[in-house]
Amino acid sequence: MPETYQRADLSVDQQHALLTAARNLGDLFAGTFGTETIERFLHTSYDQFAEKAAIPAFLPLLAERFARQRLTALARVEGNAEDGRPIVLFLCVHNAGRSQMAMGFFQHLAGENAVAWSGGSEFASEINPAAVASMAERGIDISAEFPKPWTEEIIRAADVVVTMGCGDTCPVFPGKRYLDWELDDPAGKSAEDVRPIRDEIERRVRDLLAELKVAVA
Repeated sequence: MPETYQRADLSVDQQHALLTAARNLGDLFAGTFGTETIERFLHTSYDQFAEKAAIPAFLPLLAERFARQRLTALARVEGNAEDGRPIVLFLCVHNAGRSQMAMGFFQHLAGENAVAWSGGSEFASEINPAAVASMAERGIDISAEFPKPWTEEIIRAADVVVTMGCGDTCPVFPGKRYLDWELDDPAGKSAEDVRPIRDEIERRVRDLLAELKVAVA
């Protein structure tokens, strides 16, 4: 790995943080991906979040987390990380409400028995606070999550893609299994008004887990 990233648009602190992130990813994916691939995924992830960042200091961390997910997906697509667990991808427009709640329920219920990811066609800068509050009422903390886009390798790695209101902007890959859940958009709603949406999402997630024969933790 290089000692610094020579990018004019990055501060010294950001370059150092990205270098640390690249080393972390290099250790995690040693023997699977080379330095060039890891750096490319890390930097493209950084650039995607940079356009909407509310707090620039968090960008390297977000980039590292998203790059890790993308590289995990690529490893599965290339046949290097098949562990038998189904992967479900939840997609909505902003990845701030519905898809985040669905992922929260899925992860909470499935535990280590399955994998859930989420994304948005026009991802927001932060999660809907009403969705966070509504999920907290059920004992599920999604406050550490963040809106993110979808990428080709993530779509290809998923066994099931659940779309929620993104219409034609949601990606369609031939041969991929899709489910379309018609749900009200929680954007602009209070936590009280989000509760019925949350409860319907939970019902559908439980049905999906049963259909996938995933044991509920």
